[in-house]
Amino acid sequence: MNTLLILSALGVIALFAEIFRFRKGLFPLILLGLAAAFIFTANQYNHPHVFFGMMNFDNYAVIFSCSILVIAFLWFMMAKNYFLQETSVTDHFSLILFSLVGAVVMVSFSNLTMLFLGIEILSVSVYVLAASDKSNVMSNESGFKYFLMGSFATGFLLFGITLIYGVTGSFDLATIHTQLTTTNEKGLVLAGILLLLVGLSFKSSLAPFHFWAPDVYEGAPTTVTTYMATVVKTAAFAAFFRLFSTCFTAAGNWSDILWWMVVLTLFIGNVSAVRQKSLKRLLAYSSVAHAGYIAIAIVSMSATSASAIFYYTLTYSISSITAFTILFIVSRYKGSKDISAFEGMSKANPLLAFAMTVAMLSLAGIPPTAGFFAKYYVFLTAINHGNTLLVLLAVIAALIGIYYYFRVIIAMYFKPEQQLVPIQVGPLHRTVLIITTVLTLLLGLFPNLVLGWI
Repeated sequence: MNTLLILSALGVIALFAEIFRFRKGLFPLILLGLAAAFIFTANQYNHPHVFFGMMNFDNYAVIFSCSILVIAFLWFMMAKNYFLQETSVTDHFSLILFSLVGAVVMVSFSNLTMLFLGIEILSVSVYVLAASDKSNVMSNESGFKYFLMGSFATGFLLFGITLIYGVTGSFDLATIHTQLTTTNEKGLVLAGILLLLVGLSFKSSLAPFHFWAPDVYEGAPTTVTTYMATVVKTAAFAAFFRLFSTCFTAAGNWSDILWWMVVLTLFIGNVSAVRQKSLKRLLAYSSVAHAGYIAIAIVSMSATSASAIFYYTLTYSISSITAFTILFIVSRYKGSKDISAFEGMSKANPLLAFAMTVAMLSLAGIPPTAGFFAKYYVFLTAINHGNTLLVLLAVIAALIGIYYYFRVIIAMYFKPEQQLVPIQVGPLHRTVLIITTVLTLLLGLFPNLVLGWI
């Protein structure tokens, strides 16, 4: 609860920063506030507490909340220069902080009404942020498309919650689980579960409900896209797993449907990424593909699924922050987000080239990066659950992914730079890249540093 209070207070302070003229002190205050929220959250580890029967701050919620706060801290460092160019920087910062409140609610809810509130608090803020570049038509289109499609997805989610409530008479997760083991209304239960699956699949960008992601990711400002691909995706999958592992483990045949959705997501994401010339759009389809890998752990519901999802979302987020930070820097200097803009970078800026290489190798799942062990742990979870065929299909999809990730590496190291453009990396961006690159390698070599916490 202290986490929510700190984040909400920071959001309110950010709103008043313009009025009381302390814009310059807002950024360090936010970083200090996030650090304080992390400390308070971490102190709740092994001290579970249920608040008003609506939120359950168990170890699962604590670990995912800590992960979200760490990612948000790195994101603020990455995005500072972009938002300080805007006159409405305080509004942008407050939107991010309030969306973090929604993310924490999503990973700790124990009542379906809190799930809905968490999703909406997070989503409404991101709708606005996606359209925050008012001078860019693509950004305006991105925000409108995300808002419109998100509204439809929310409708499915609410209808699913309504059906589950109609069968069980409760929004409480534990009560729902108990009622579903004895109910005879199997048809209504399955319909409710499928509608919830549609709503959460949209938030997680699982196919065939991924169609918004490439356009929205490409049109939104790069910093906002980074936030959507990291914090939003982490919160969405944490909520997805908490709901289905708590309530629906013995209800309906939803796992068979999700199995096919995962296969569809893996191949649509990876095959579509192969055709992209824009690195930003490539990373958007890559994000769709990675949603498929994470969802394998939900299909293979077992004791290790929570750890697999946590490790995968954390390592994917860290690598994504690296890739999007470098994309932001390069596009600002070269005016292009295409892969061709990275040609010759190994000579022009070895630090950026090395960090980008580590990020691409991690996203591709190449050892000794963290991305390799993330895929390995998810695949191991699936094999132990008997989903060997799904793992084989996922490996084939991963091999396709290696091709387009290596296109970026080849451009940086084996193609000459067509136009010499000096690229300067600011101290904050350099710090972010060093931290994320070291973490990507460290978590790949020593995965047990974070595994087993849940």
